[in-house]
Amino acid sequence: MVLYTSPFPNSFLSVLHSFSWGLIFPCYWLADRLVASFVPTTYEKRQRADDPCYFHALCIIITTPIYLALLVASLPFALLGFLLWSPLQSARRPYIYSRLEDKHHANGATLLTEWKAAGNGKSFCFGSANVCLLPDSLARFNNVFNTQARAKEVGRRIRNGASRPQIKIYIDSPTNTSISAASFSSLVSPQGGDNTNRTVNAGMKRTTSMEYKGDNTGSNNSEDCREDKSGAGEPNEGEENSCIVRINGEDNDHMAEAETDTVNGQAHASGPAEPSLEGDAEISKTPNHKQKEGDSGSLDSYSASRESLVKVRVGDGTVDQSTVNNKLLYKASIMKKTSVRKKKHTDETFDHEISAFFPANLDFLCLQEVFDKRAAEKLKEQLHHYFEYIVYDVGVYGCHGCCSFKFVNSGLLFASRYPVMDAAYHCYPNGRGTDSLASKGALFLKVQVGSTPQDQRIVGYISCTHLQAIAGDTTVRCEQLDMLQDWLSEFRKSTSSSSTANPEELVAFDVICGDLNFDNCSSEDKLEQQHSLFTHYKDPCRIGPGEDKPWAIGTLLDPEGLYDEEVCSPDNLQKVLESEEGRKAYLVYPTSKNHSSSQKGRKASLKGNGRRIDYMLYTEEGLYLEWKVEVEEFSFITQLAGLTDHLPVAMRLVVSTGEEDP
Repeated sequence: MVLYTSPFPNSFLSVLHSFSWGLIFPCYWLADRLVASFVPTTYEKRQRADDPCYFHALCIIITTPIYLALLVASLPFALLGFLLWSPLQSARRPYIYSRLEDKHHANGATLLTEWKAAGNGKSFCFGSANVCLLPDSLARFNNVFNTQARAKEVGRRIRNGASRPQIKIYIDSPTNTSISAASFSSLVSPQGGDNTNRTVNAGMKRTTSMEYKGDNTGSNNSEDCREDKSGAGEPNEGEENSCIVRINGEDNDHMAEAETDTVNGQAHASGPAEPSLEGDAEISKTPNHKQKEGDSGSLDSYSASRESLVKVRVGDGTVDQSTVNNKLLYKASIMKKTSVRKKKHTDETFDHEISAFFPANLDFLCLQEVFDKRAAEKLKEQLHHYFEYIVYDVGVYGCHGCCSFKFVNSGLLFASRYPVMDAAYHCYPNGRGTDSLASKGALFLKVQVGSTPQDQRIVGYISCTHLQAIAGDTTVRCEQLDMLQDWLSEFRKSTSSSSTANPEELVAFDVICGDLNFDNCSSEDKLEQQHSLFTHYKDPCRIGPGEDKPWAIGTLLDPEGLYDEEVCSPDNLQKVLESEEGRKAYLVYPTSKNHSSSQKGRKASLKGNGRRIDYMLYTEEGLYLEWKVEVEEFSFITQLAGLTDHLPVAMRLVVSTGEEDP
């Protein structure tokens, strides 16, 4: 299957489309600014309350007639542009595939090594987020604004979080069996060599681990590392470039200084961290992007977020100062997991947490509501610093292929560190209300993640979707879930080049990500909760229809509280969501016929910990029979605090081959 790298099949149509959009854009921009001036966010309302001279009201009185006059003057040109633009959409391709040619800008892509399906297996990390990048006037109805600046900041935070260096922390304590993790503001980039595991004080009887991956930029190899690697056993192939630190002692809450000084024999307290890739040169105009004391939303923060700050530098001997200045230095704060992030059930087989950062070494990212095309370009530019392959501007416009006229695309965007082999998009034909104006649908992708020694390709399937949003449209969503399953089955059949007798490809995973716009606890969503999709695909957060696992929390934030001081930074939001009272205050809760529909009425005892409408599903059906897929880690992420009204989610899968390391 050919991947489309441009929206039109030839340059003539592209030029004609650009010309028509140039005629439409002034009218579109003026209408957007005019409406936006009358839809203030809660942040703007608070600022205006402190304005005794009513300066903003005076500005509106002056600018509104100007906007209206210019809007009327631009209407004839917009009409002419629309007459040219509309028929061109029948020739438009359903997506644009972008591949980064200059890999020096892709910090994460250089870490990948081809998986040969040897050893114990490999882990793959998936992320999903609804980023609410609509035109500014529409985004304000969700209490967010400044779409263009938010798009750039969203991309910067995601790639900074995903490109952190990896560390594994093993804590051994005879009296503490809880899972320990890190809420990382940043961490010193390891100076050890690539593809090397560094371990200290191996042989602990009881350990817990937290995987922490990123772009190891160092190049110095350590003999001690190689010796420790042979003694500690081989990790999964997905755990390459990891630094392993083992901590033991009888004090549950104290890490002795002597232990930190044993990491490769070169653990030292370092000086202030250097700025990130772009430093702090760009200061946002909106409160969403201000870096406050203790705000770790961006890795550019100079202050740690939590209790003890540990700075580690690993290398051979003294590190040259000029080298240090050119490295991306990080800081980390290590803390105990709170009760919400502990394994509460002995039968739970994977870690789960509320994290202030996207997982390190994020392999695949599925985004929803990237509707604004200019914002999509800014977001793509930022994500290309980490992801080499991106599929964006997904969807159809006009009357192409769907029942009603589509003014905006699907809002879906996919980013990958692994090459995309095939892609397909389908538009849901049954959208209703305002959702029918967007080409909401499903994006299906096939990626190659490795090859066997017999030259068989190892592939994976990822589906990204966004369902009908209007409350009460349960029948519409169920129909869309039916279509999603049918389209996915057709996509797998059409892109498979294997036969059962002589397989040319081995399927490692099949994952569905997206905003499904229903939760597993609301009484009004019972039809969706019992859909057959959940018999074929597993939801790591779900016990059964109508019941989530106790540690699962909602992903839909209350828009009215987005700019409260308590939740305006990733660390603050993380702290709030770790408490039941905090969740009740800042998450939207499942609707129930027995309780008031207001947020205050939901503070009564209800099932679940908020409306979880963003899903990550996986299946064991249709995969290579000799392999086993398991969830290693599931995270609810607060790194986009103040930038969107959804919580991103992430899941790490381990594909076990069952083979021993050579």
